[in-house]
Amino acid sequence: MHFARFGPVRFAHLPTPFEPLPGLTEHLARPGGGGPALWIKRDDCTGLAGGGNKTRKLEYLVGDALANDCDTLVTQGAIQSNHVRQTAAAAARFGMGCEVILEARTGSQAVDYNRSGNVLLDELLGAKLRTVPGGTDMTLKLAEVAAEVADAGGRPYVIPGGGSNAIGALGYAECALELVAQANAAGVEIDRIVTATGSAGTQAGLVAGLAIMGADIPVLGIGVRAPQEAQEASVFRLAQETATLLGHRDRVTREMVVADCDYVGAGYGLIDDGVVEALKLAARTDGILLDPVYSGKAMKGLIALSNAGAFDGETVVFLHTGGAQGLFGYQSELEGKL
Repeated sequence: MHFARFGPVRFAHLPTPFEPLPGLTEHLARPGGGGPALWIKRDDCTGLAGGGNKTRKLEYLVGDALANDCDTLVTQGAIQSNHVRQTAAAAARFGMGCEVILEARTGSQAVDYNRSGNVLLDELLGAKLRTVPGGTDMTLKLAEVAAEVADAGGRPYVIPGGGSNAIGALGYAECALELVAQANAAGVEIDRIVTATGSAGTQAGLVAGLAIMGADIPVLGIGVRAPQEAQEASVFRLAQETATLLGHRDRVTREMVVADCDYVGAGYGLIDDGVVEALKLAARTDGILLDPVYSGKAMKGLIALSNAGAFDGETVVFLHTGGAQGLFGYQSELEGKL
């Protein structure tokens, strides 16, 4: 796969670490040798304003924006969006404007949720924020804001939520190549990759990259919002679009896309006891900080599936999508539970 032809701009701290999780592996071990051997791909360490998975996508998206002579990034996300934080940082790094639409998706009125965490960082990074009610047509709103930028003489570049289009997903097709190379160097045979799946770009990029390489490593996405059928359809569509950009659409099949959406809980961005326990367990076994919305729910699912014997005898890589900055937006909910 020849990624340079897509013109990414390079600012991520790559390759991100690939490490074992001895504490969590020991914790999940069961009598008789049950349980997985766990490793972690530290995409919380990509470096842009605290890092996270959106940084890989933004290398390609910002590259495309600059190639098209755009001067303003326009994007959207939930109020505590990790994607928005990283987009605002990328805009600042390249001297671009950043127009952001934040959706009040969870309905939370808590001051920390609406003012701290990622929101505070968005403002520090210079993004112009506007908040809309939950359920707003965000595609339409993006178009409206882009039109406003153009009317004011700017040259907008619209980035969908999560940076999840085929250009952004190239970042995770490239990550697949990086991860397999690291595993080969470490002598690790990966049986499965587990990661959070929401806007679909991370899982879709991984699926496309692994399929084109012929790596034959299944990717399990733990859903954070949509029902399984809808989530898998979104991932499959985007994986095919990404593979098409890379010249190998036919190598992505429907059977390669698997999402388990049983761990969403009450809804997107809403945490429960299982998420809190996952946050505590990762922190207190291997010193890993997860976020409440994405990686925390993915770890909740990994723990439950491990306890049910789903990964017995497997070497499982948990791809950490970052987002610990959002923990501060959930301080009031986490008080008394840690």
